[in-house]
Amino acid sequence: MVAITPESPIASVFGKSVKKRKLVAEGLGLETVGDLLWHFPRRYVPTAELSEVDEPREGEMLSVVGLITSSQVKSFVNRRTNKMSHRVEVRVRTGGPDFTLTFFTPYKAMAESEQARMPVGARGMFTGKVTMFNRSWQLSGPHAVIFGSGGDGSEESQGADAALAASLKGLLPIYPVTAGLYSWDLQKTVHVALDLVTGVPDLLGEDLRERYGLLDQMTALRWIHGPDDHRQLGAAQKRFRFSEALVLQLVLARRRAVLRAQGAQSRAGGHGRILEAFDARLPFELTAGQREIGKVIEDELAQPHPMNRLLQGEVGSGKTMVALRAMLRVVDSGGQAVLLAPTEVLAQQHLRSITATMGDLAGGGMLGGAEHATGVAILTGSMSRSARAEAMLRIASGEAGIVVGTHALLEDNVTFADLGLVVVDEQHRFGVEQRAALTSKAGTPPHVLVMTATPIPRTVAMTVFGDLEVSVLRELPAGRAPIQTNVVPLVDQPHWVDRVWQRVAEEVAAGHQAYVVCPRISGDVAEQGETDQLELDADGQVVAPKRRLAAVEEVAEHLRTGPLAGLRIAMLHGRMTPEDKEATMRAFAAGQLDVLVSTTVIEVGVDVANATAMVLLDADRFGVSQLHQLRGRVGRGGLPGLCLLVSHAEAGSEARMRLDAVAATTDGFELSRVDLEQRREGDVLGASQSGFRSSLENLRVLRDEKTIIAAREAAEALLAEDPSLATWPRLAEAVDRMQASTESEFMEKA
Repeated sequence: MVAITPESPIASVFGKSVKKRKLVAEGLGLETVGDLLWHFPRRYVPTAELSEVDEPREGEMLSVVGLITSSQVKSFVNRRTNKMSHRVEVRVRTGGPDFTLTFFTPYKAMAESEQARMPVGARGMFTGKVTMFNRSWQLSGPHAVIFGSGGDGSEESQGADAALAASLKGLLPIYPVTAGLYSWDLQKTVHVALDLVTGVPDLLGEDLRERYGLLDQMTALRWIHGPDDHRQLGAAQKRFRFSEALVLQLVLARRRAVLRAQGAQSRAGGHGRILEAFDARLPFELTAGQREIGKVIEDELAQPHPMNRLLQGEVGSGKTMVALRAMLRVVDSGGQAVLLAPTEVLAQQHLRSITATMGDLAGGGMLGGAEHATGVAILTGSMSRSARAEAMLRIASGEAGIVVGTHALLEDNVTFADLGLVVVDEQHRFGVEQRAALTSKAGTPPHVLVMTATPIPRTVAMTVFGDLEVSVLRELPAGRAPIQTNVVPLVDQPHWVDRVWQRVAEEVAAGHQAYVVCPRISGDVAEQGETDQLELDADGQVVAPKRRLAAVEEVAEHLRTGPLAGLRIAMLHGRMTPEDKEATMRAFAAGQLDVLVSTTVIEVGVDVANATAMVLLDADRFGVSQLHQLRGRVGRGGLPGLCLLVSHAEAGSEARMRLDAVAATTDGFELSRVDLEQRREGDVLGASQSGFRSSLENLRVLRDEKTIIAAREAAEALLAEDPSLATWPRLAEAVDRMQASTESEFMEKA
């Protein structure tokens, strides 16, 4: 007999059904026995308990453990053949509603045999598509596996599944399947594979298993596919989750070690005086967090190896001030610093903010510049040829110590005299290759500071940005006023929209300004790149809205001629020219406009102190983090902010609960957890950001926080003992495979 190994084709254990083998190979992508063994169940159903079923949804595939309460054979005339046919109608009780299952057979003897297989009092797993017929829930196209016959608790079972059904002692695994396959098909095949397979390598040696209290691989596989109880399931899950986390954290720990080993020019400040002069002129006190993180960054800039740090914090927590002080430290050291922004609106905002904050310290090489001044330059894609040439010359010559720009900075013909620090703002908008394109412009590896105002849970930061050290700014600077957030439920109170516009008018009458944000520009045309605003179903398909969504052009016209007539109203969206966008933002910042009707181009970086109100129309079309970002545009000038989330989402819906969560707290870190719980993890662990595959197999970054932290500590300890991992060759092979993968090659460019 040929030995069955993890590399053996799946046909060697799947039996004679060519159709099912094809479904497994093409529908599930499983080709080898190893693929099958690592195709883990997605959930488990207690065989001794009736399934708790919430309100069923028509059209969904449902698998439940139920108790047969009636089983009847009925005869009828088939209208197509005009012959007598037969069916078995089975009624099943669950922990929720009852279900009816109908099995059709051409012969009465077959129907009676099927009825005998499913007697009253038997328990089993029943699978089918949920439908409603005659005000009764049905499982159409049903499949049934009976655990025992009769209600006496015996483990007798009839049919080909008898042996396996009798082996079920506690938890029944439910597998991800494809059309034409049942979970039971995979369960039977896995059962065979586990009995026949040999030579399954264990990633962790015996010493590592004992050190971390983990099961051996084969025991873990048997328990993950057929646990007797939750204790066995928990032990198996712990083994596989820790193994995956350990390999990932070893790759990241090696990456950190490589970065630390790189040589970099120390940027200790030298004899420069610009940072000292800047600090002396600040009209406010830095927060404790800004001072603490600033000291950490200052120490890292002075090291002969590159800093690689992620700075995250609440909207308005003062990250830009921390970054600017770091840039001035590098300028004092004779180098240049560059700030990369994702949009021209944000780049221009940074330029205005930096030059205003620095005053004549930003006038290096110009009449009126301070004694210790440096030049500040901007480079964007929309600049004229002559303006670009002038900016590039100032950058290449070193005249501009501080450079602000967009993706235009990544072009090959942009050169720096001595690039010492790269600051990436809103880093989630950039992939690792883009970050690498900028850092490669330095003569020696530059120091890198990446910033985000989208708070990231600790374990996400450790998993996605594990090659970076992480700093968090939680404290808001003095002068930040509270923001009141309210949900305006138009589905329940449609007339409340009148009060929304009255509140905007009241804010303007008080001398303030307001934003109105829409998910669309005109009609159903979305801003490019804003597909994250669309509502997705469980399969990731766009859910078509039942209404026409609010659009900038239509809303602006409605407000001008209706509830806000007489106010100064302007539009801002991505189809406007860069010059028009900049002119509009300057006018709004200067107080020449009362209301700005916009898409999410104002999401980050826009800082207008006099703006106190924001109305988000169709707010349920935005994600939690995006809502939090948008809300942060108001209340920035010491004046209380108001944010109104206008929505047609029904009470109790997921969309409404998302809005209620945003209204309940302004803690971005709490909201980031809510956001991650409601989104697919692959959206967070995108390959363009992490360099790794877009989703994790066994890990969930919130649920498995303790496991990830333990794996990170273990990775550091193992590399300290044996940097080459030669002591654990199979573990080393797994780490090498991940490092050598295409996704990890992207990370290596970061």
